[in-house]
Amino acid sequence: MSYVVLARKWRPKRFAEMVGQEHVLRALGNALDSGRVHHAFLFTGTRGVGKTTVARILAKSLNCQTGVSANPCGLCGACREIDEGRFVDLIEVDAASRTKVDDTRELLDNVQYSPTSGRYKVYLIDEVHMLSNHSFNALLKTLEEPPPHVKFLLATTDPQKLPVTVLSRCLQFSLKRLSAALIGERLKFIAAEEALPFETAAIALLARAADGSMRDALSLMDQLIAFAGGALTEANTRSMLGTIDRGHVARILDALAQQDGAGLLAQVRELDRDAPDYDRALTELAAFLQRIAIVQIVPAAAQQDEEFDADALLRLSGAMSPEDVQLYYQIALGGRRDLAMAPEPRSGFEMTLLRMLAFRPEPEASQTTAAPRLARVPPPAASPPAAAPAPAAAPAPALAPAQTSIAPARPTRIDAANWAAVVEAANLLGMVRQFALNCVPASFEGQTLRLQFDAAAEHRRTPQIEEKLAAGLSAFMGASVRVVYESTQSALITPARRRVIDEQDKMTRTIAAFEEDAVVKSLRERFGAQIDEGSVKPTI
Repeated sequence: MSYVVLARKWRPKRFAEMVGQEHVLRALGNALDSGRVHHAFLFTGTRGVGKTTVARILAKSLNCQTGVSANPCGLCGACREIDEGRFVDLIEVDAASRTKVDDTRELLDNVQYSPTSGRYKVYLIDEVHMLSNHSFNALLKTLEEPPPHVKFLLATTDPQKLPVTVLSRCLQFSLKRLSAALIGERLKFIAAEEALPFETAAIALLARAADGSMRDALSLMDQLIAFAGGALTEANTRSMLGTIDRGHVARILDALAQQDGAGLLAQVRELDRDAPDYDRALTELAAFLQRIAIVQIVPAAAQQDEEFDADALLRLSGAMSPEDVQLYYQIALGGRRDLAMAPEPRSGFEMTLLRMLAFRPEPEASQTTAAPRLARVPPPAASPPAAAPAPAAAPAPALAPAQTSIAPARPTRIDAANWAAVVEAANLLGMVRQFALNCVPASFEGQTLRLQFDAAAEHRRTPQIEEKLAAGLSAFMGASVRVVYESTQSALITPARRRVIDEQDKMTRTIAAFEEDAVVKSLRERFGAQIDEGSVKPTI
């Protein structure tokens, strides 16, 4: 027996087997069960979402020998013949190949005759928007007042091209693009029924690549079966689709978080060995950043994500600030747009990543006034003594910051009030900086600094981060600093949280000032105007 492709083999034969489109199925089911079936239906939607499938099931429901209902038996002669595509009273027409008016007239010549074996003669016209204007004119009268034994089922991907006179004579149903989650569940079911071993990540990749089309998803699965010999693994799927390994994307983001330009370019060189599609690479990068942004707001979402590694999401969500993530996401989208104009794809991809390194959100005003941002170089050596004898300097206080040629205004102690300035002046970057800003000094006695942090920030803490934080503070203070950590359930006012509170307060004051503006008050009183608070932004 010849092989039947998955898209045909698993085409739904009853409304209950359909995936999604509940709004359409509910309306059709109620119409069939109540006997109020319109004479003309128009199904619209993108490719592969089930337009002709719904139409065929509707034709089966109308002609089932057990009676008109939303649940055809599937066993009678009419049901079996419709499934096999040989029911004489179901006339399927591809409008793309029969656009002439003579074709339409020839088709309509037989409308007046009663069905041969079924209850209704059903005309299924696919891609109906391809008919010519003369063909539509020939169809209009019959479409408006067909014989009682005739039903018209029209399907199109481009309803805007249909004349209004045709649209007004049909019940219109718009089929939606299917979500990746719905497609993925269906693919898992089919893979299990076909006894195909699969990895969840492979199914997720196929569902996302289908772009809302169930038929495309099944075609991609067929292609993957042929490509991989039935092994539906993530590696095989990525190789077939030309997508890059998400572990490689995570390493690129790690280099970005650490502001490591050399490491970033090394990752690009490694990626280039596989001759990737750099547009897809930027798509993967943007998708990863979007998930990171979600995890920064809802950390529990990392454990619920089947496509992305939870540990990588948690690590990167702590390594980058929300502002950096948003900026990187916008730069990745812009990089996709500019990629076609780059001298070559790799250089365009590299420039997009370098743009992420070059542009960063401005730090808080309180931090910039407290201390200038230090360059990522070792502190300069102390200036040589002058030739003339100088008076002896007073003894430096214990653990005072080492003096450098950088301008003053550096903190001389460590406490909760100036912790943000200390983090800035100590040149703490990347994941170390983000963890530090989520801590608050509780005490600093001798050479021991006791830091408190929220229990929710525990995932940000690693031995490497602790080591780098202690080293940075020791270099800043000019002496060895021992750091002791304490986790607390109480809500600490950390620099990171203070920034959020300050921004919320600033927005509240801005909205209040806007509401008190004389012009705004006048507009609200005279015209009943409403303030869109989402559009109000602070000016400073």
